[in-house]
Order: sequence, then C-alpha cells, then structure tokens
Amino acid sequence: MGRSGGEMEPLQVIASPRRLRILELVWDRELTAGEIAAEFDVSWSAISQHLTVLRTAGFVQERRTGTSRIYRADHAALGSLRAVVEEHWRGSLGRLKALAEAEERERP
Repeated sequence: MGRSGGEMEPLQVIASPRRLRILELVWDRELTAGEIAAEFDVSWSAISQHLTVLRTAGFVQERRTGTSRIYRADHAALGSLRAVVEEHWRGSLGRLKALAEAEERERP
C-alpha cells in the first residue's frame, strides 16, 4: 500500500488480474455485485474486497438500488491508465485470436 490511509497506488490496483477482469465486466454496462461474483471461482468475500479496492481508487462507481449494489467502470477516473487497461485487453484478445487460428489450422 503506497498512499497514506492504506490506499493502493493506481498501478497496484490494476495489477491484479481479477480486478482487471472486474473492470472488463463493468466497462460498458452495469452489473450487480452478485453478477460480477458469478464470473469467478473464488468466494464472494474475495470479490467484495476487489470491488472495494476498485471503488476506493475511484475506478468503479457504485450505486444502490434497494438491497443491490450496482457497479460500472468510471473511464474518466482511470485517466492515463485507461490506455494501459485497454491495451492489456487488446493484447489478450490478440493472443486468444492467434490461439484459435492455430487450433483451426491443426484440425484435419
């Protein structure tokens, strides 16, 4: 934790693969905490902690509707890190595409 009060540095926040995946899930849409947690094979508590880190950093916005907490990425809050996040996803998509093409070539 780099900042006073126990807050993480912005790069530390996005360095976690799970937090990057959460950002990806809520990048263009709102999801409830339960919908986000359903995408992972870890405890709800672990996902809740990741959401708290993202919210504290300002990278996701939380709104409450009844008993539900709904999350959405705050693109503006990411500032210059937005390009880093989007490049990571483009790179991941490029690797996935290359693997799929290689698999297709190997089929008889």
